[in-house]
Amino acid sequence: MLWLLLLACFTSHAANQLPTNQKSSITFDPSQLICSAPGPPGAPGPPGYPGSAGPIGRMGLPGKDGVDGKDGQKGYKGEEGDRGNQGRSGKSGTKGIRGAIGKLGPRGPRGLKGAQGSAGIHGPKGTDGNNGAPGLPGICKCGINTARSAFSVAITYSFPKERMPIKFDKVLLNEGGHYNVSSGKFICGIPGIYYFSYDITLAKKHLAIGLVHNGQYRIKTFDANTGNYDVASGSTIMYLKRKDEVWLQIFYSEQNGLFYDAHWADSLFTGFMIYVDQDYLNEIEEEQIF
Repeated sequence: MLWLLLLACFTSHAANQLPTNQKSSITFDPSQLICSAPGPPGAPGPPGYPGSAGPIGRMGLPGKDGVDGKDGQKGYKGEEGDRGNQGRSGKSGTKGIRGAIGKLGPRGPRGLKGAQGSAGIHGPKGTDGNNGAPGLPGICKCGINTARSAFSVAITYSFPKERMPIKFDKVLLNEGGHYNVSSGKFICGIPGIYYFSYDITLAKKHLAIGLVHNGQYRIKTFDANTGNYDVASGSTIMYLKRKDEVWLQIFYSEQNGLFYDAHWADSLFTGFMIYVDQDYLNEIEEEQIF
């Protein structure tokens, strides 16, 4: 079948190659047709030279994941690493529930003797005892009970300076010598309760005067000038310690209307001790005993 097909193809090809005017005069020998049949394939020729590389094709789609491999063998234990830095302290946890009371432990050894306790409550008063023997004569306190301090002074000039002790320069009484004429101050020599008063004549100006104790005003009085003579007065009681100072002074500028008139009126500053401080008496008594 193959050689018949080849023969038909060759005949048709040869007829097409001849001129038109010559197609009818050509004849073929059957032996020529048989010799023109293809022979068996020849031996392959030597390989040709490699061609140039073609362009890079598109990247293919990713393949499916492969099957997981088997677990490898257990490795050897590594060397111990360096110790890390200490971490931050954690927050305190919530307080747990108090546990049940445990069983009573064995009795411990006897402790040391404790200190003596405080005294108990006083018991009821007992019956009176017998009279004792007469004691030794006591110490005389005559000088203590007769301790005195009193003064009364007047002034012989008008309009003293403001904000400084007024110097009452006329002494009417100075029992104990505790009023200082040069400074105008009463200096306490016996601690106790004292009474002070003043009666000041004013004229031509207003008067703002106060009683001062160790630099602090204890009382203040103000009297306005009415065109005539007037009297400003004040009094108080206070406790004094030794070396405390008391005086009078004008406490407002240009309000120093204190007026002196030898024929009409005096201005007086008076003070005296009411009673002595009992602690002071006790100290003197102890000094006499020793």
